[in-house]
Amino acid sequence: MVEGIVSFSDWQKLDLRVGEILEIEDVAGADKLYKLKIDLGTETRTLVAGLKPYYIKDELGGKRCIVFCNLEPRRIKGIESKGMLLAAVNDDQSEVKLLQPDGEIELGCRVS
Repeated sequence: MVEGIVSFSDWQKLDLRVGEILEIEDVAGADKLYKLKIDLGTETRTLVAGLKPYYIKDELGGKRCIVFCNLEPRRIKGIESKGMLLAAVNDDQSEVKLLQPDGEIELGCRVS
């Protein structure tokens, strides 16, 4: 296999779903982090994301996004983060834009 190439079977292991940001909180002692409550249709999850330099809270509330759901949970600043929001990032990381579904689709729908 060519280095850096992902097999189709590996791609199928990823559980990417449409979510909606319900709540946004600052994380104590962290300049870049928000604690987010995400609605995935059948469940609500808490995620920690380094979006503070790129989005104000009002921009995030109600925003639909793509969530990497089967990522191993990780404790960040004492908060268990259960997933990751997907975003496009330019080379110097001066711009970060959340990936969003095109139009309306049910929360929890799989991305494939």
